[in-house]
Amino acid sequence: MKGTKITIQDAASELNLTPQQVRNLCRHEKIYSQKVGKTWILEEEQVAFYKANNKCGLTKDKEASGDHDTFGLGFERPIALSFFTGAMGLDLGIEKAGFKTLLACETDNACRKTIVRNRPEIALISDIRNYTASDIREKAGLSASDEIDLIVGGPPCQAFSTAGKRKGFEDDRGNVFLTFLDRIIELKPKYAVIENVRGILSAALKHRPHEKRGVGDPPLEVEEMNGGALMHIVKVLNNEGYGVSFNLYNAANFGTPQKRERVIIVASRDGGRLPYLTPSNSEKGEFGLPAWNTFEDAVRDLPMQNMHYVKFPEKRLRYYRMLTPGQYWKHLPEDIQKEALGKSYYSGGGKTGFLRRLAWDQPAPTLVTHPAMPATDLAHPEEDRPLSIEEYKRVQQFPDGWKIEGSLIEQYRQIGNAVPVGLGKAVGDLIMNHIRGVKIAGFPDFKYSRYRNTDDKAWLADISRELGQFKIAI
Repeated sequence: MKGTKITIQDAASELNLTPQQVRNLCRHEKIYSQKVGKTWILEEEQVAFYKANNKCGLTKDKEASGDHDTFGLGFERPIALSFFTGAMGLDLGIEKAGFKTLLACETDNACRKTIVRNRPEIALISDIRNYTASDIREKAGLSASDEIDLIVGGPPCQAFSTAGKRKGFEDDRGNVFLTFLDRIIELKPKYAVIENVRGILSAALKHRPHEKRGVGDPPLEVEEMNGGALMHIVKVLNNEGYGVSFNLYNAANFGTPQKRERVIIVASRDGGRLPYLTPSNSEKGEFGLPAWNTFEDAVRDLPMQNMHYVKFPEKRLRYYRMLTPGQYWKHLPEDIQKEALGKSYYSGGGKTGFLRRLAWDQPAPTLVTHPAMPATDLAHPEEDRPLSIEEYKRVQQFPDGWKIEGSLIEQYRQIGNAVPVGLGKAVGDLIMNHIRGVKIAGFPDFKYSRYRNTDDKAWLADISRELGQFKIAI
């Protein structure tokens, strides 16, 4: 009856959701409700309307460990399960291509809050190692026979980062990667996408400390050689009948106003090898494509009021006031360079992250998890401050209305770790076109990144020469 008031528990029973899910829907205004004291009061008519438009009622009421289940959505669109979800940049991209995300998996508390704030209706689980394939299907509202169109995930990349110790799968984070591979095999999606840093192209499967690689030490085993980790990943997928392709992609080639390079591995259950992602932009308009989007393109219409950002130390601001858009420490007088960098001035490398102002007419550099660390500064082109949270979101292509939860530093970290939405959409478009049998545009000789031999075919040729007898077909 119109106007009848019901409780959270009543609504949960009607929708066949957990009470926590219903509270999330109320809190984020997915269902019209009013809060009286600490209790939410809903209208029966509004609950019925939500149920009719979201096809609820296919999961059991379970509430444990902070997780919550999803509900049946009719599957009018291909469905996706997301792992190592973060702030959902990759998921927003594949959703723009037409996929429906049913489940997210994330352990970081701030990221979990971001997921719940923006997508309170999807299933959310924590550590992938705590869930079997059957558990995951149940949480996502899927039966044992329901097809999964797509699984996506960016397992922790520190184990393969060139900036770290690169222990690969011997690192605990690398072991999580192996669990992710296991779940892909067990869940048998039609397609699987794995995103990671460039370092995975050269990471070993097994780490040999450098002090044990000298004269008199045993020769390196195959799994200790460069490229062994990625070779293992491809071999596991091949052995299960998946065709695999991969490449190192600069996100700027897919509309992102940022020069960010990531490896995207695409596996297809039908055994076929999918083409590379279709670029939407090129650096200077090559191949008849629009030129790269710039930082100015990204923030031109962004209101400058109420920006949220950390601050530079006053000592560093002195040097920033001497720099113009696009400049960094090398544009200072030499005596000021030495003063500004101190001992770092005499260290090796280009040190391009020191005292760096962004250029208006170029894509931003790769966003980092903290824009005011001495060696990875990301300063506004003209203002004497780091990039703001609002600018970070624009550069990573998050909608302005996408709420990032947590402290200021946690917000920077979530956005800085995310996959740019444009790159995610390119992934979704590739797979969606393959599902629909649409011809996928090819761009022979396109420069997908600034590095050579990073696509699966060239990489395999290089690595095969080094590994010799360790051969694998892609």
